Amino acid sequence: MDEVDKILIHSLRQTGTDVGKDVQSVKHFTSELIVEAVVKCLRVIDPALGSGLSPSLPPGMSARFRVGMSLAQACQDLGYKGEIGYQTFLYSNEPEIRSLLMFLVEKLPRESAEASDQPAGKSALLQKSIAAQIKAQLALPWLSPSCRLPLLCKTQNPGPSHSFHSQTLSLPHCLKVPGKKQLKGKPQNTQSPLNLLVCKENDYHRDFLPPVTAQPSQHASVPASLLEQHAGELSATQEWENEWNSQGLLSRLTPEEYRSRKRARLQKRIEEQLRTAAQTRPDTLGAHGSGSDLPELLQSFGGSPLIGDILAKGTRFTHTEKLTFTEEPEKAAKQMAAAANSLPSSHQSEEDLQARQQEELASLQQQLQQLSLSLEEVGGDMRQLTVSIHQVSDELKQKELSNTEEEDSVRVKKQTIYLLPDGENNLAKLQALVEGSAERVVNLAAQWEKHRAPLIDEHRRLKELCSNQEVESSRKLSEIKELHEKISQSAEEAKKKEGLYKQLITEFENLPKDISRSAYTARILEIVGNIRKQKEEITKTLSDTKELQKEINSLTGKLDRTFAVTDELVFKDAKKDESVRKSYKYLAALHENCTQLIQTIEDTGTIMREIRDLEELIETENGKKTVSNLEKILEDYKAIRQENSALAAKIREA
Repeated sequence: MDEVDKILIHSLRQTGTDVGKDVQSVKHFTSELIVEAVVKCLRVIDPALGSGLSPSLPPGMSARFRVGMSLAQACQDLGYKGEIGYQTFLYSNEPEIRSLLMFLVEKLPRESAEASDQPAGKSALLQKSIAAQIKAQLALPWLSPSCRLPLLCKTQNPGPSHSFHSQTLSLPHCLKVPGKKQLKGKPQNTQSPLNLLVCKENDYHRDFLPPVTAQPSQHASVPASLLEQHAGELSATQEWENEWNSQGLLSRLTPEEYRSRKRARLQKRIEEQLRTAAQTRPDTLGAHGSGSDLPELLQSFGGSPLIGDILAKGTRFTHTEKLTFTEEPEKAAKQMAAAANSLPSSHQSEEDLQARQQEELASLQQQLQQLSLSLEEVGGDMRQLTVSIHQVSDELKQKELSNTEEEDSVRVKKQTIYLLPDGENNLAKLQALVEGSAERVVNLAAQWEKHRAPLIDEHRRLKELCSNQEVESSRKLSEIKELHEKISQSAEEAKKKEGLYKQLITEFENLPKDISRSAYTARILEIVGNIRKQKEEITKTLSDTKELQKEINSLTGKLDRTFAVTDELVFKDAKKDESVRKSYKYLAALHENCTQLIQTIEDTGTIMREIRDLEELIETENGKKTVSNLEKILEDYKAIRQENSALAAKIREA
């Protein structure tokens, strides 16, 4: 039982039960320790079932009875079939407690399932300890500060709390200069702009960049900022991996080429959006004076300037518009200067000054309306002229096409007129030329057929080869995807195994070093040897018992047969002789006495077995600590009576 108790204690310590080092067996468990162990096991097995149970016994006896009954009900709900009640926890019995703890330990989830579902390593141990502390704190009931015990004052202290406020952090990243690898014996060009930029950035990171803990405005924002930065980088990495696995592999490009192609596509889209915006609203560009900024912006994106800038010389209409719009501001400037020269003197009243200003404002608004009307008229004329220009250009193209057709017909007619005087000879020559052309066409067709057949075969072969290559490439692409998935799965498994290895190393380092592996091995081998010897002795005892039973059965049968034969022979002679009759009586008495003796021996064996069973029961009852439990029950009874009397006194006083 010592080995079983050690295994139970080790399992209970893994669930978070505070089992002292001096406790080496179940018989040393106190009622408080039993309750704590059962509650911790129930919380690990079924958190919903064990979350409402307290791991500590309350001071009042009635509350203790309720805790014991609730624990017994929870164990029965979990499937425990043995006898259990409040007495199992308050008045502990070693065999019952051992069987209950064995049942709970067998119900605990296996370490393999936990290791497959949860990450391993030092972080996993830290997370487990944090989760255990949080569960323990959540299981405790909340009380007001005036009613808290010293333990609750420690666990339910509010402590400092801060809001989750993150700020952008500047983190140094390792930059690699793209390009060819440096050859041996050739110095690398350290004066390139990218190398200088990397060097300056490294100098900035080394000399001027403050540490991460000093970058936020408040020290409480450091964890939130780090979590936000890490989450952003992790999400960006996952998005890139998903995009590369879904679209990048299908493009059959390297990651650098795929990124440059995506950047160029995005740059082209922005350029097109800016160009369409500039073409749809040219009046707003001219009104706000941002027409010169747009070409610079397009040139910065790698685009060409606007089409309007190509016509730098301008047309008659643009010159007229420029003169119109330049003369109007000059007139307005002259009027403003005249108004400034004709300012009223100091002796004029403020009312006259305000009246003149109102008149000037009305005249300027009238001029502005006239200018806007003229601008609208010019815009309408410009649109009409543009439409007329498009119409004229279309008519010009149609006229050019008709001219080319007429020139071709005139050329044919000229040649026909030139050949008319000698029509018969020319017709014969034309006929011969047509026949020669027909024969040449036939010869060319035959030659083309000769060349066409191998070309068609070659085309079909190349087409089939191309289709086979496409099928092969698609198959290889699918294999590459599967390999990528296998690599990612293998990497995850390697990380889990590495974390599990680190966890096992830490647990091994935390184990006591005074006992070596050889001692454990020798102890295990000794236990196995003792079990083997016990099995051999049990087998030998069973075989001896079977042989003895067989011998007893054979002797009993032989005795019965001998008595039957002797009884028959003596009974025949007893009818004739008186002395033989007495011998028959003595034979019957001897047989009866022997039967009684055998029955007495069998009863003696049965009584001895019953005595041994009773002795074992006595030892078991002595192990149940009945006397001490009765003393505890009496003390608890007295405590309950005192509590009842105190409550009755309080009721009478009230």
